[in-house]
Amino acid sequence: MTRSERGYAWFIAPGAAALLAVIAVPFAMNVYISFTSWHGIGSMDWIGLANYRRLLSDPQFWSGFGHNALLVVAMAIAPTCLGLVIAAALFDVIAVRFGPRTASVLRACVYLPQVMPLAVMGVVWGWILSPNNGAFDSLLRDIGLGSLAHDWLGDPHTALYAVMFVMLWLQLGFPLVVFMSGLQRIDPALHEAAELDGASWPRRFWHITVPHMRPEFMVVLLICTIAALKAFAPIYVLTGGGPGYSTTIPSYYSYENFFETTQVGYGAAVATVLAAIALVVTVVFLVVQRRTAEEG
Repeated sequence: MTRSERGYAWFIAPGAAALLAVIAVPFAMNVYISFTSWHGIGSMDWIGLANYRRLLSDPQFWSGFGHNALLVVAMAIAPTCLGLVIAAALFDVIAVRFGPRTASVLRACVYLPQVMPLAVMGVVWGWILSPNNGAFDSLLRDIGLGSLAHDWLGDPHTALYAVMFVMLWLQLGFPLVVFMSGLQRIDPALHEAAELDGASWPRRFWHITVPHMRPEFMVVLLICTIAALKAFAPIYVLTGGGPGYSTTIPSYYSYENFFETTQVGYGAAVATVLAAIALVVTVVFLVVQRRTAEEG
């Protein structure tokens, strides 16, 4: 290592130390605990792969992954697609007709939920969706649709979909900001030439905007998918995994085993499997992104 390279090492050292202390060591400890039977206190009993064999036949664990798949739709796929459409509309239509300041204000309004504390978000949406005096059911009654009023978060058939709607509202701002930034690198001459040739805005969006947004699309989809896989706070704040297990996801199921049933070893196994799945998803996204970049 040259003298200049040793100089760079001093800048890397704090981040490496933090990574080791905050991520690597706790993760290694979690993996070790997953091979034990432990209740948080007392001695750990080594049981090998028993916790993982239990996972294979645990219906609550697998139903949690089904719920997580729906959260991926609400927190990754839908916000990414909607975010690209809204970003293009703000950039190509609103900014052109009403000025960039109007587009910026609207972008800030959509992004605002991203900076809202999740606890505050949970309290607000819990009040909005309350079956007694909630704003949403009150609105339905005021416009003559009182028959549709419902306990949205208290019904096992609608609780998960209500959470999905809230998470879509919460997550939409991040893709919007990323895509609006990416749209600035597209040569305006491409849109102008297509418009002169008679191409409508939808056709220009599909044939010019979408192909140029592939790098941002992959990055946003990856980050939002990982966020959906490790989502915990929204479930904890809005439903607590209920009613029953209708909104339980693996991250919350791990928390339940850690702190409520004190089956720490089993909770660690759930967390380890979830981390492994997130790692595999990340690798797959990076490989696909790399191949897409090479083909482009």
